Amino acid sequence: MATVAVLGCGSWGSALAKALHEAGNAVRLWGHLESEIEPIRRERSNTKYLPGVVLPEAVAAGATTDLAAALAGCEALVLVVPSLVLREVAARAAASPALPPAATWILAAKGLDPSSGRSLCWAIEDEVGPLGERLLVLVGPSHAEEVGRKLPTALVLAGAESPRRAQLQREFSSETLRVYVNEDRTGVELGVALKNVVALASGIIDGVGLGDNTKGALISRSLAEIGRYIESHGGDRRTLLGLAGVGDLVTTCFSRHSRNRHVGEQLGRGRKLPEILAEMVQVAEGVHTTRTLHEMASREGVEMPITEQVHAVLFAGKDPQLAIRELMTRDPAPEIRKGGRRAGSEA
Repeated sequence: MATVAVLGCGSWGSALAKALHEAGNAVRLWGHLESEIEPIRRERSNTKYLPGVVLPEAVAAGATTDLAAALAGCEALVLVVPSLVLREVAARAAASPALPPAATWILAAKGLDPSSGRSLCWAIEDEVGPLGERLLVLVGPSHAEEVGRKLPTALVLAGAESPRRAQLQREFSSETLRVYVNEDRTGVELGVALKNVVALASGIIDGVGLGDNTKGALISRSLAEIGRYIESHGGDRRTLLGLAGVGDLVTTCFSRHSRNRHVGEQLGRGRKLPEILAEMVQVAEGVHTTRTLHEMASREGVEMPITEQVHAVLFAGKDPQLAIRELMTRDPAPEIRKGGRRAGSEA
């Protein structure tokens, strides 16, 4: 059994805290606002972000806004906060005297660091210093609504091989949560972050009324695009064959739970981005990721035509039908070609 601090009380933080408790761990759920934590303690449910899911009594009763209380004696802290506040939360955790020096840091959020354009793991270490094998990523196809209902789910715990990683794999696994391990932390983290851009594109396809053929083409060509970016950052594109690639991509592109797919669908129906976001309770991380990724890919010379078109629809008001037409009428190219820079375009 591990003592785990889950930092972030949104839908995924709440569902993950529940799942880790049910796997036999002692879990403390932390949130920044008392207005969000108090109802969890009172109702035993996160009625704002994860309605209808009853949390274990121990998790609900121990939910707190006191960061030191959440971190005291923890063997692992799990970061489940939006990318826009990740640096702040990581810095606060690292500065807390309550955090054990040997604690393992686990990133369970998906996105890119908006201030640098780099990975969220890079941002964490930029704030708190090198963590080495004590920094892991826990992600995969895992909608909070389904994890909260104890539907079978598989995740990947990515990072350097170590006895601690192996121990956490065992301690986090249960009858309804199967955890795999992977040493390609870069590929895993970028795979799940960049798939949020594809989820927006998938929603656009739904919104304009196109079919399964179109979505199948999107998913397969997006894997090529994401793979190029992963390789350009030192990761292994073969990682995309696993949970952080095909698994997460297919799930979010077809799911009614996906916030990013929802935003894309509304855009495809002709609505404007500010109007859509104003109605949402939680963050659609793909919107921020699209902006950051577009800037990074342009700067680094990585060919990402799907990302370019999604960016144009989101931030330049481009007609979704025109964006799709331009993708379909690009210069002929082979399906598979090595190399990630613009001279080696394959999308």
